[in-house]
Amino acid sequence: MMSNNIENIISELKKSLNEGRFKHSLGVMETASVLARRYGADPEKAQLAGLIHDCARDIPFDRQLKMAENFGILLDDIQKSEPVLIHGPLGAEIARSTFDIKDEEILNAVRLHTTGDKNMTLLEKIIYLSDYIEPQRCFQGVEDLRAKAFMDLEEALIAAFDSCIRHVMERQGLLHPKTISARNFILLCKGREERP
Repeated sequence: MMSNNIENIISELKKSLNEGRFKHSLGVMETASVLARRYGADPEKAQLAGLIHDCARDIPFDRQLKMAENFGILLDDIQKSEPVLIHGPLGAEIARSTFDIKDEEILNAVRLHTTGDKNMTLLEKIIYLSDYIEPQRCFQGVEDLRAKAFMDLEEALIAAFDSCIRHVMERQGLLHPKTISARNFILLCKGREERP
């Protein structure tokens, strides 16, 4: 069992992730910390969640399935058909068991970073967005999204969900209902706020 010591976790991740994924994780950690300070979340929790969010990402798919089963994670048909969606919930359980992280807010942010969900907490929003805009990311519109992230978190999340949905549709992939729910929830809340 490890403590929540960031240096120990960094050392472990350096061994278990490929170089690109490790750099990405460090980028998400830093971006999450900055966004947390900007929006009043706990920067240490954001750093830790950002660092560990992809801890299960480089595990081969068949092993991810077996590990999910062993942890008692119930995967839906979309997660089974879109393997990239498994590493969020699996990563939360690995973080709990390997890194001894007990904070449910951190674990939920890891769990939801691939799909989002309705009624996300501030930390969950920050980790989802940090994963999308960290410095290693390079796609059309990312600079605008980075700027938006520091002006209006909700607008940036909607733009990130829109971009993700477009990407999945372009490759004729399956959209997870939680992503749609997350986007709709923010829009519905914004609509209520804007009514006189």
